[in-house]
Amino acid sequence: MSMIDPLGDMLTRIRNALMRRRTNVVTPASKLRQRVLDVLLEEGYIRGYSESLDADGFKQFEIELKYYEGAPVISEIKRVSKPGRREYSKAKDLPLVQNGLGIAIVSTPRGVMSDASARAQNVGGEILCHVS
Repeated sequence: MSMIDPLGDMLTRIRNALMRRRTNVVTPASKLRQRVLDVLLEEGYIRGYSESLDADGFKQFEIELKYYEGAPVISEIKRVSKPGRREYSKAKDLPLVQNGLGIAIVSTPRGVMSDASARAQNVGGEILCHVS
């Protein structure tokens, strides 16, 4: 079965696992998902992730979710640019998520990065998701 929005699927799996207070969640692997996970790890929203093979031999990521004093570190994770409606922004117009307390993950010509990194490098791009 083909998937229309693989990144949206991963974000939904993370959101569902956080609601159920799971420590780990598994999602199929792809380069875009890996780059988004790298940003989440760099910004401190997840403990880490590892690559493994499922029963059919396909690569998958096992994501270790992060909690602080029993509450999830990620309070909200939301897809912004969707397959039916892409959202792009210039470097100077990148949105502040919760007045700078959260991050926007942006796909730029220089790779996938947080909104702060994109502003520092003065590059814009597609806003993939907001995390707070």
